[in-house]
Amino acid sequence: MTKVVIIGGGPGGYEAALVAAQLGADVTVVDRDGIGGACVLTDCVPSKSLIATSTRTTYVREADILGINIPSIHEDKAEVEVDISQVNPRIKDLAQAQSEDTRKRLVKEGVKVIEGEARLVDPHIVAVGEQRLRADVVLLATGAHPRELPTAKPDGERILTWRHLYDLEELPERLIVVGSGVTGAEFASAYQSLGSDVSLVSSRERVMPTQDADAAEVLEEVFMRRGMTVLSQTRAESVRRTDDGVVVTLSDGRTVEGSHCLMTVGMIPNTEGLGLEEAGVRLAQGGFVEVDRVSRTTVPGVYAAGDCTGVNMLASVAAMQGRIAMWHALGEAVSPLKLSTVASTVFTHPELAAVGASEDDVRSGRIDGRSVTLPLNTNPRAKMNEVKDGFVKLICRQHTGIVLGGVIVGPRASELILAVSVAVQQRLTVDDLAHTFAVYPSLSGSVTEAARSLMLASPE
Repeated sequence: MTKVVIIGGGPGGYEAALVAAQLGADVTVVDRDGIGGACVLTDCVPSKSLIATSTRTTYVREADILGINIPSIHEDKAEVEVDISQVNPRIKDLAQAQSEDTRKRLVKEGVKVIEGEARLVDPHIVAVGEQRLRADVVLLATGAHPRELPTAKPDGERILTWRHLYDLEELPERLIVVGSGVTGAEFASAYQSLGSDVSLVSSRERVMPTQDADAAEVLEEVFMRRGMTVLSQTRAESVRRTDDGVVVTLSDGRTVEGSHCLMTVGMIPNTEGLGLEEAGVRLAQGGFVEVDRVSRTTVPGVYAAGDCTGVNMLASVAAMQGRIAMWHALGEAVSPLKLSTVASTVFTHPELAAVGASEDDVRSGRIDGRSVTLPLNTNPRAKMNEVKDGFVKLICRQHTGIVLGGVIVGPRASELILAVSVAVQQRLTVDDLAHTFAVYPSLSGSVTEAARSLMLASPE
């Protein structure tokens, strides 16, 4: 029986464990923080739970546009009040329950779970304290942690990483978010909706510079319309505590005062102290584990998955990397990881979801394609719900019409993108999508409508 030892119990680790157990391996997961890892306990699950609360808050605050009159809001002009001392315990309880459910699933499938810190002694021996575990296959799934600036050291009280947020007993009155990538944008959007006065510090010309430019522009407009202050093209040089808050000094000389500062300036892989380099595992720039498209490291029998690899740091990608590793290691047929089919979402309000090729790929000539963009404010279901912000963008190959990618900005874009993801994965054409029935009225109808526009469009 093949012995598999997995270091780390996050999505990359526990999904790999389930596959390996299904294939008859003897599987052990070594985990130090709790099954589910940071994704379940401190990052993805808690943040999206917080965002669920913030989204509901926005719906209540804007209910009058649908003719719903809530006297405490509209007659007395009182604000929607969010009790963070109730919100945060619910979030932590939910995360812990998800962790426990995943642990029970692993045990039910015959996976052994060991609590502790692991170290690679050699490619076939994993040390956990004084215990030595022999392994035919080792999977590294150790994740990553928030990057810290030496001039802005988090203290968990006023200067925070996102992992400190769920211990707050009061809603930040004036929150300064440093970093306008996906994480920064999500928390800035959420806390603005919850009732904080939010300032977002962006080093680039626009927020979320790695996302579709049209989508980022829509979201920035929404942020500012709702009262957010966006400070563009400047960096936070330092953050210091005051008696009752923080002062952020920017690279252009300005200072911003707030009650709290949230630092969202990237991730550092958890690869130190694991004995990786001594065992021959090559690390790439930044300390990330170097892997190929079937999750192999530079050492035979040692695989890696998830954020510690730096490959598109999403829970879905970590899980797929872990599954691919086990399928490959245990002799199953496997398709290499194809990043062009990965769907991603920014859980702002509205949401931004994307998959595959971008419009920038078309404009730059990297792909021979064409695109169409349909605003959601022309969609009947959107009109019924007073949705005015957002669009559906579809990209296809110039002559064959094969769907290459898409972007959706709108409510539940994370769900709507699935249709485009299936089309990209299965190499469907816009004709295939155009001839697919969509419910009327529905937001998803804009996906098939976009396909019809491309089907009828004549290539230049």
